[in-house]
Amino acid sequence: MTVHFIGAGPGAADLLTLRGRDLIAASPVCLYAGSLVPEGVLAHCPAGARIVNTAPMSLDEIIAEIQTAQAQGQDVVRLHSGDLSVWSAMGEQLQRLRALGIAYDVTPGVPSFAAAAAALGAELTLPGVAQSLVLTRIGGRASPLPAGESLAAFAATGATLALHLSIHRLKDVVAELIPFYGADCPVAVVWRASWPDERVLRGTLATVEAMMAPEMDRTALILVGRVLGAEEFERSRLYAADYDRRYRPTGTNPRFPE
Repeated sequence: MTVHFIGAGPGAADLLTLRGRDLIAASPVCLYAGSLVPEGVLAHCPAGARIVNTAPMSLDEIIAEIQTAQAQGQDVVRLHSGDLSVWSAMGEQLQRLRALGIAYDVTPGVPSFAAAAAALGAELTLPGVAQSLVLTRIGGRASPLPAGESLAAFAATGATLALHLSIHRLKDVVAELIPFYGADCPVAVVWRASWPDERVLRGTLATVEAMMAPEMDRTALILVGRVLGAEEFERSRLYAADYDRRYRPTGTNPRFPE
């Protein structure tokens, strides 16, 4: 018996890996985060599968469901939105499973920041503008930020920022970032990225608050940085005709002779 943790993607039911789809189809028990995982993903469950929405459940209740499946020798798929490597609360579940000797594996999913960038048609790292992307959030009740991980500390780097779980404190975000990026710095808010009702707002740190609609108070990602909408940036050497690389040698580099 194995518990298969699967990143179910940002919202669109078809933004799911083939491995994830096949594991869902082969497992008789499915535990899913119903507040964010689309019902279309559940269509891959086999007929007669036990499907449990874990949104209203505690950690103890979730583990109890897994133990029941273990007693019956049934594999479980555990579906979380986006990718499991960030803000999924997977770590505490794995800790419990290790203590109980229950086997598990992890299948990655499409992260929400990638879906948001796709909605914008944007590369978040442009040569000469920004070569780093910081995934962060404003501290909250569930998980306060550790010392040293302040938004100001990340902003001081000038990197592109992808702020998750922070849209409800947009005013605070803007106030912290303007001293570092300037009021004219481009901002994009992508609400429900990849869902059918996806909405994209583009503005600046000075204008973004006025653009928000009341219903966009959750499930929205904030992207901040000069890469957004940039047209003037350096060209990568990767595709330069005179750039020696293993798959396109010019004969001028002894490491890659013609």
